[in-house]
Amino acid sequence: MPMNDRLSLHVPEPEVRPGDKPDFSRVEIPEAGSVRRPPEDAEAESMRDLAYSIIRVMNRDGEAVGPWAGSLSDDEIIEGLRHMMTLRAFDQRMLMAQRQGKTSFYMQHLGEEAISCAFQKALKPGDMNFPTYRQAGLLIAGGYPMVDMMNQIYSNDADPLKGRQLPVLYSARSHGFFSVSGNLGTQYIQAVGWAMASAIRQGTEISAAWIGDGSTAASDFHAALVFASTYRAPVILNIVNNQWAISTFQGIARGGSGTFAARGLGFGIPALRVDGNDYLAVHAVSQWAANRARRNGGPTLIEHVTYRAGAHSTSDDPSAYRPKEESNAWPLGDPVLRLKNHLTLRGLWSEERHRQAEAEIRAEVIAAQKEAERHGTLHAGGKPSARDMFEDVYAEMPAHLKRQRQQAGV
Repeated sequence: MPMNDRLSLHVPEPEVRPGDKPDFSRVEIPEAGSVRRPPEDAEAESMRDLAYSIIRVMNRDGEAVGPWAGSLSDDEIIEGLRHMMTLRAFDQRMLMAQRQGKTSFYMQHLGEEAISCAFQKALKPGDMNFPTYRQAGLLIAGGYPMVDMMNQIYSNDADPLKGRQLPVLYSARSHGFFSVSGNLGTQYIQAVGWAMASAIRQGTEISAAWIGDGSTAASDFHAALVFASTYRAPVILNIVNNQWAISTFQGIARGGSGTFAARGLGFGIPALRVDGNDYLAVHAVSQWAANRARRNGGPTLIEHVTYRAGAHSTSDDPSAYRPKEESNAWPLGDPVLRLKNHLTLRGLWSEERHRQAEAEIRAEVIAAQKEAERHGTLHAGGKPSARDMFEDVYAEMPAHLKRQRQQAGV
C-alpha cells in the first residue's frame, strides 16, 4: 500500500442506482436444504459458518427439503399462508386509506410478510416481542383484532392508545407486543433487559428483539449484544435485512463485517442467517432459537435476509435511490407465492382455493375497516379526548399536571 500525502475516507456505494440494471450477483444463495442444522445446545463457536450462509427449506420447485424442514403441520402451513395474505390485504387497504386522507401515515410490509408471521408461531403466550414498525404480522398471526389495529391507525375515539402514538406504532401487551418506538435501536436493549428480568424472577417467558439493517449501526444494538452475551439472556435477537434503510443501502450500516449475523460472533452469540422469504425456514430457525432460549442456552442472533419491495413509508419515493425494477429482480422471490406453490405441489392448495381465500380475506379486511371507520378517521368522526394525554403517565397524577388539565378545560 503506497504512502499518501493526504488521508481519505472510504464511503460505500450501492452497486446500482436509479436507471441502472438491478444486480444481486453479490447475494450468495445456497441450495435449499444444504445448510446443516446443529443441535439446539451446540456451542456458538461450533456454528460460526451459519453466520455466512442462508438457511433455506423450500427449493425452486416448491419442495421442502433438508434438516430444517418439517417444523409445521399441514394445517399450520395453510394457516401461515392465510396470515401472510391477510397482512398483505391489510396493507393494501391501509395504504389506500392514507392516500384518501383517512390517516396521516402508513408503512407496508410488502415482500417481508413471512418473517413476522412465521416467527410469531414459534412463541408462546407470555413471551414478549419488542418490534419495529414493520412487524405487524406478529399481531395478525397472534390473533389481535384488525379493528383495533385500524382504530390505532385512524387515531379515532376507539383507539386503544388514545391517539398518543404515531399510526403503525402499535402496542398490545396482552398479545406480547411491546409498544413500538420510532427510534428503532432503543428497544433492542430493552428486550434483553426484559429477558433478564424474566430469568431473575425464574419465569418461563422469553423475549424477541427486532431491528432493521440500518439501525444496527446504533449504539443500543451493540450494548444489547454485550448484555445478552454476558448474562446469557433468554432472548432472540432479530435483524431484518431488507437491503435498504430509509434511503441508504445495507453496506453503510454493515461496514466490513460481511454479514450482519457475523456481528454476533464477536460477542460469542450463535448467529444464523435465514431466507426471510421462506416461511418454513423462518419458522424452523425461530423455533430452534426459542427452544435454545427456553433451555437456558442463551441468546441467538438471526439475520432475516429479505427485500423491502415497497417504499419505506407513505412519505418515501424509492425511485429516487434504487432502480424501479429492483424488487422484481430479488432472487428469493415472493413469500406468499412461494408458500402457495409449496402447498399446491403437495395437493393441499389450488388456484381456485387461493382465489377464494383472497376474496374471503379481502371481505374480512373491508368489514374491519368499515367497523373502524364508524369510530372516526383522521379528519372525520370521533377523536380521543384531550383529557387522555394526562392519563397513564403517573400512578397518581402530580399537582402540576392537574393544574394543566384544569387550564386546558378537560
